[in-house]
Amino acid sequence: MIPTLIPNWINGREVPAQAGEEFPKLSPHDGVQLCRVVRSRAADVAAAVSAACSAQSLWAETPPVQRGLLLHALVRKLQDNAEAIAQVVARETGKSLRDARGETGGAIQLGLFYVGEGQRLYGRTTTSGVPNRVAMTLRQPIGVAGLIIAANTPIANVAWKVFPALVCGNTAVLKAAEDTPATAWIFGRLAAEGGLPPGVLNIVQGFGPEAGEPLVEHPAVGVVSFTGSTKVGKIIQQKAGARLARVSLELGGKNPLVVCDDADLDNAVEWTVRSAFSNAGQRCAAASRLVVFDTVYGEFRSRLLTKTQQLKVGPSDADDFGPVINERQLGNILHAVEEARRAGGSVLHGGHRLVDPAHVRGFYMAPTLLEDVSPEDPISRTELFGPVAILYRVKDYGEALALANASPYGLTACIHTRDFSRALHFCQKVQAGVAVVNAGTYGSEPHLPFGGHKQSGNGSREPGTEGLDVYSELKNVYLNIAPAGL
Repeated sequence: MIPTLIPNWINGREVPAQAGEEFPKLSPHDGVQLCRVVRSRAADVAAAVSAACSAQSLWAETPPVQRGLLLHALVRKLQDNAEAIAQVVARETGKSLRDARGETGGAIQLGLFYVGEGQRLYGRTTTSGVPNRVAMTLRQPIGVAGLIIAANTPIANVAWKVFPALVCGNTAVLKAAEDTPATAWIFGRLAAEGGLPPGVLNIVQGFGPEAGEPLVEHPAVGVVSFTGSTKVGKIIQQKAGARLARVSLELGGKNPLVVCDDADLDNAVEWTVRSAFSNAGQRCAAASRLVVFDTVYGEFRSRLLTKTQQLKVGPSDADDFGPVINERQLGNILHAVEEARRAGGSVLHGGHRLVDPAHVRGFYMAPTLLEDVSPEDPISRTELFGPVAILYRVKDYGEALALANASPYGLTACIHTRDFSRALHFCQKVQAGVAVVNAGTYGSEPHLPFGGHKQSGNGSREPGTEGLDVYSELKNVYLNIAPAGL
């Protein structure tokens, strides 16, 4: 199912890296090598961009409706091979097959939404202040799109960027996440089998500094879309911005979940556990800051601790979440928790690597709850991307809202309350791109925009129809009518 060596996809063909270099891909579950991966560098990226440039003109001339139909053939291939894709996702990430199937289904739904946009690639007609003039706008492709993704939800992340980029008439070069190379590879294979013209979608494997950076800096890449850390996003903004390329950044989060004094505590605990620990906390939208009213703090803390202690960690459908993606990431999480402990924080549960016989070979972090941590401590202000959440005690709603907003990030936020006015006020005033009432901090749908404020992004929104604004240029057209000729 996963080939021994994962190649690049360039101009519709599988090709090795020009320098002949490779690197291993290890299973997060047990540390066993799953495959080897070609290690692309600037020359490989240049070849992929060249192929994309050669294919772009003809692809742009293809009517949007026809582009949508060609992409629909790819969606059908995804549907027909959904189980195989899910198997690859599960093996590469260590998540359960159940979760991998759900993610694959989400990627297919997103594809279905965007292929329909080929029939709805709307401009608009409007009025002009000049007599005898008709005004309108048209959408046109930018050219070549450079797409760089994260490994946490690999097939969803591929679909999130590829479908809107291509339906708008761009060709694309996708830099696969180095921790999930096979997911990108199988998508490329299905695209080729589904009849997508050569060069329209190219996929390069490799590491960020060696393959991602040349893609960002390439002068022929007109738009760069990146999902990943804020640290890397800032570098991309600088490098692509220096040549005035368009940039879309979906970055990190340190998301608050507020529990008020009138909350349904059972519902709040259930959603807190899902938000904090699903996918091993490897969600930019994970709830990592739990802001709880003082009057219910003790009861909520007790119920949450009991629920957390019952969580099962492993790769099967009977488990609640799996390993983190690699050993480096696990080490970063452990270091952050230890620094918080030294600064006076208390570990209520977890805080360590799982080293029992069932987990010792994998990259497993115990579900971790902290309290007595200052909102100013580094762990309160840094995305960990792991199964770690911190409890904070507040006296009232005003203090809760202030603490929710006291973050360099602003991606998602949630409040649990029965008070309609309080819920509405929170949704209006919380500094986040997504606000939720009485559920979790995560959750995006294909037809709705997703993105954040502050250090969580640069203001762009993907997916939804707003994603079309990332991948297309708007042109004003004026038609002047000569009255004498009427």
